[in-house]
Amino acid sequence: MSSKLAPRYWGGHLLALVAVGVALWLGLWQYGAWQAHRDAEAADLTGARPVPLADVMGPDDPFPGTKVGQPVTLAGTWVPSGTLFVSGRERDGVDGYWVVTPVAVGGPDAAALPVVRGWVSDPAEAPAPPTGSVRLDAWLQPPEGTGEVDDDPGDDVLPQLRIADVIQHVDQDLYGAYGVAEEPGPGLEQASPEQLPDVGALTSIRNLLYAVEWWFFGAFAAFIWWRWVTEATPEEVAAQEAADRSQVTP
Repeated sequence: MSSKLAPRYWGGHLLALVAVGVALWLGLWQYGAWQAHRDAEAADLTGARPVPLADVMGPDDPFPGTKVGQPVTLAGTWVPSGTLFVSGRERDGVDGYWVVTPVAVGGPDAAALPVVRGWVSDPAEAPAPPTGSVRLDAWLQPPEGTGEVDDDPGDDVLPQLRIADVIQHVDQDLYGAYGVAEEPGPGLEQASPEQLPDVGALTSIRNLLYAVEWWFFGAFAAFIWWRWVTEATPEEVAAQEAADRSQVTP
């Protein structure tokens, strides 16, 4: 029996097995997260029955990946001072802007959900932002994050609907999501999720790369363990050298 199978080495074998098993499990978990994001992007929930926003997510919750496009009902108070315009939204072949006004869900000082009220071809043609209380249905969307840089952070035009940018224009917390109103506001054209930027083939590629990284680590750990098991111990080397000497001694 190889000396590497002796009880004193069992701890090393166990450590190697745990390292390989953990790496395999983490790789599968990251792969599952990547696949779940892809499935969520492919799912179409826009025709589903609206549910209360609170049933889908709270103001401090991360966006639920399986609820992209879920119609939600929300009630609260408009935050007109936070009105913004998101460029690069095409409608019937015309490039234009989304008109976004946050809604403080539940009260004036509550966390707000940015709501796309509609579409205009030119921000100068947009009607004045609404005030007072409101109740509406909207398609829930995760924050955008294409990495596009805002060339003029001081104005009220954004290249993407990123919560980190919107929060610079309001004095309250924001949900980690936004809504696209099912009915356009007065003086606005209909906005819809179809005007979102196309989801690239690299959606959630980071999760897939993490999975490959963990599997590579597991393979490397298995290789090191194999090398360690097959490598002769000093005792074995000394014994082999003694045996070789005894064979050549007359």
